[in-house]
Amino acid sequence: MQYAENLDGDVHGALSGKEDFKVRGLLLLVVSVEKIPLKHRILPFFLALYIINIGEGGHRPCIQTFAADQFDDNLAAEKLAKSSFFNWWYLGIVIGATTSILVVIYVQDNIGWGWGFGIPAIVVAVALLVFLVGKSTYRKEVRVGSPLTKVAQVMVAAVRKRRLSEDNDGFEMCVEVGEGGGTATRSLDRTNQFRFLDKAAMVDEIDRSTGKTNDWRLCTVNEVEQVKLLLRLVPIWLSCLMFGVVIAQLGTFYTKQASTMIRTIGSHFQIPPASLQVIPGLTILTAVPLYERLFIPTARRFTNHPTGITVLQRIGFGIFFSILTMMVSALVESRRLRIASMDDPKSIVPMSVWWLVPQYVLMGISDMLTIVGLQELFYDQVPDEMRSMGAATYLSVQGVGSFMSSAIISIIQKITAKHGDEWLKGDNLNTAHLDYFYRVLACLSTVNLVVYVVLAKGFVYKKLQRNNVNGS
Repeated sequence: MQYAENLDGDVHGALSGKEDFKVRGLLLLVVSVEKIPLKHRILPFFLALYIINIGEGGHRPCIQTFAADQFDDNLAAEKLAKSSFFNWWYLGIVIGATTSILVVIYVQDNIGWGWGFGIPAIVVAVALLVFLVGKSTYRKEVRVGSPLTKVAQVMVAAVRKRRLSEDNDGFEMCVEVGEGGGTATRSLDRTNQFRFLDKAAMVDEIDRSTGKTNDWRLCTVNEVEQVKLLLRLVPIWLSCLMFGVVIAQLGTFYTKQASTMIRTIGSHFQIPPASLQVIPGLTILTAVPLYERLFIPTARRFTNHPTGITVLQRIGFGIFFSILTMMVSALVESRRLRIASMDDPKSIVPMSVWWLVPQYVLMGISDMLTIVGLQELFYDQVPDEMRSMGAATYLSVQGVGSFMSSAIISIIQKITAKHGDEWLKGDNLNTAHLDYFYRVLACLSTVNLVVYVVLAKGFVYKKLQRNNVNGS
């Protein structure tokens, strides 16, 4: 506790009053954690991890959507700026993550985990304060009812009217429903996909004879089109899960590879294996400005598209780069295995860790293209009132991809163990065949890219009735 007292005394001279009390309490809490026996830290540790995940699950989708809502789609300049916003938004996320990897990991390894967790806590507290200061200046969307209820109503109404046909005499579509369900401000053009759902907007004899509208029997054309938007995105989401599997290798096998290689700089300093995760971040920091200032204007001259290429094309290029990432990873790992002639799992392979840089760089480019593309797609192509849910959906690509990665690893382990040659030995990477695993992921990603291209070609972008322009 002597260290805590000295540190507390240093801070006391710069602060006073309530601020002094809060900071002193936080510093004492951080240092005192080091005195708690390890067995008593396990439950709070895992509890904190769950709380962080719950907080991030509520924060990331909402804050991103809220920030994008500050742009007015009715103004051409702001609509175009919104597309760039997603690039710069992700750049900001990467700056934070990169700083965390460079600073926090160093603090954890050289000073202590107490401070390693304390620094992010302080930064988040400051961020919350900044957010609250600007509270009165934000543009806020009008509150609406539960969007999931409306989805259920369209589905139920379509099933109840499944026997109706547009060939019936007196065929009529409901464009607008009384007070509670008027046509949305951003009315959608009618499309020919998922025609079955159109039955939910057909007016039958029961609807005509009933003086009061039943939302579970009759929906507007606009509400039906909103549900169609969601159904169009489901295949795209599924076809991007393999990308999530590839991204999952960044914090698992990539780090494991780095731990077996020469990581010294100079005569004393040794790079922590996890610190190499900063390379994709640095790549993105470089790639985003180049993409915005160089690629988009150049591509725009050839395609006449406001953003150079469409959102789906951007995602497709990102998936393509994920395939290149796995191919390069397999080649580098093959070289590492040829050099690693020892069975000792703790032995350092006489090969520089900088050989891993290309695969980290490619991962960063793939991440920048795909993740930002998914952000924009799932924000712009969902109903306006479901944008936060759309953001949560794109984020789930990485979460589900991580689970799929674990499943693929388990399957490969069982199959290869049966034949007496395990590919993925957790205790000794030097006698494993991680390069084979990377090749499998490259093949699966290639098949996935073919499926994605087919689905993307059939994708219909949201179109608004008001100006009949592409909503992408």
